[in-house]
Amino acid sequence: MNMKTQVVALVFAPLISLVSSLWCYQCVSSHPGCGLYDFDWRYYWSHYCHDANNKCVKLIEQRGADIKVTRDCLSNLEGHRRDIPADRYEGCRPAAKDPLIGQYIFPSITEIDHKREYYTNVTFCFCDFDERCNSASVSVVSAFLSACLVVAHLAVWG
Repeated sequence: MNMKTQVVALVFAPLISLVSSLWCYQCVSSHPGCGLYDFDWRYYWSHYCHDANNKCVKLIEQRGADIKVTRDCLSNLEGHRRDIPADRYEGCRPAAKDPLIGQYIFPSITEIDHKREYYTNVTFCFCDFDERCNSASVSVVSAFLSACLVVAHLAVWG
């Protein structure tokens, strides 16, 4: 390789990155097309989950006929949910019981569910093998990088 090719390669090499990605849907059943049985993928683009050990989660909270469904990445739910089951393999599991939640509070507003007792049935469904739950290792090349490489090629050999 000549000197110009080496310089061009050194300039653009940091722009190429390897990405291990997991893509999940993110929505709540109060949004149209995000129900338990009527999910419409055309409304929701999949989002990139950044954590390396991530899973896609479908959280189903039920009280009688009232059903609330939340679809998201596991890393987004871990910050505010303490009832995530320890077994996070593919499949559905009931929520973990947390005996200490709301132990030392005495709320005067009864509408705030500090002890998470409103929903009688909470189920976590984990997936990382299905469509839009799949993981992949791909090299990501941006459109900017591609355009710069074309311009550099034309400038050097053009």
